[in-house]
Amino acid sequence: MAPNEPIAARAFWIASPGRGEIRTELVPAPGPGSVLVETLYSGISRGTESLVFAGRVPVSEHARMRAPFQAGRFPGPVKYGYASVGRVIEGPDTLRGRLVFCLYPHQTHYVVPSDAVHPLPPGVPPERAVLAANLETAVNGLWDGSPSIGDRIAVIGAGTVGCLVAWLAAGIPGTRVELVDVDAAKAGIAAKLGVDFAVPADAARNADLVFHASGTEGGLETALELAGFEAAIVELSWYGDERIAAPLGQAFHSRRLTLRSSQVGTVAPHRRARWDARRRLGLALELLTDSRLDALISGESALDELPALMPRLAAAGALCHRIRYESAA
Repeated sequence: MAPNEPIAARAFWIASPGRGEIRTELVPAPGPGSVLVETLYSGISRGTESLVFAGRVPVSEHARMRAPFQAGRFPGPVKYGYASVGRVIEGPDTLRGRLVFCLYPHQTHYVVPSDAVHPLPPGVPPERAVLAANLETAVNGLWDGSPSIGDRIAVIGAGTVGCLVAWLAAGIPGTRVELVDVDAAKAGIAAKLGVDFAVPADAARNADLVFHASGTEGGLETALELAGFEAAIVELSWYGDERIAAPLGQAFHSRRLTLRSSQVGTVAPHRRARWDARRRLGLALELLTDSRLDALISGESALDELPALMPRLAAAGALCHRIRYESAA
């Protein structure tokens, strides 16, 4: 590539709800204070990206649900995503040649401000770094839940975020963490992460703290059932435009339960005075040195496969699906 010459990049776009395509677009040379990144891998955040792919972002949330470098508008055409790992090929000397994470959609090359990329810490391979955005969500969820030493913690939903929440919570001394999912095959993932597993019927009751991350009405009902007296249920699921019936009758009031929302777009209240989103994402990247987290990558495909793959991922119970770019070869 000649200096200052644009690059013909290829990107995944949701052309209309349920239909994706690869488009070519010109990426300009980076100016002062910017970097040009060549992508190695990106990750699909299945829960949110499935809702976006299906056109299920409510009109009321169009502005709040925009990804940092999104192009287009909901429901489409829109270029959406936020888990990109690549190598800086042009930019300041302090960043050129470094492996970085960026909250960018699925695209082969892109230019962003220098402060939008996060260098990977030592010991974090680029293949695993695609989990950073999901891990940041899990960190914020733990902050919102404020677990304590010795807590009995239930995590409902063994998707990527639920697994990461369970893994983080298990690192608190004395906690007993149980990952709960309707798919008994997820027990193998729980074992690799060092946490207990149960299907809903066999899950332990009387939990001190419950995290719900299944994205289903049935999962929320299970979360309320497992919570002990005066326990909190932290709701990490986002349902898009779906209306969910929360069973707030029965023993909800007599057990004085708390149902609390958690959303990564805002740093947890008791952390905001000292933490911003950049510091929080940096923490998530530092936590990715644990090789056990490779168990959360449930598959890998080339970028060209994404238009045909996305409808299947939206319907399946995949964890984090990794997209591989030619520059990773």
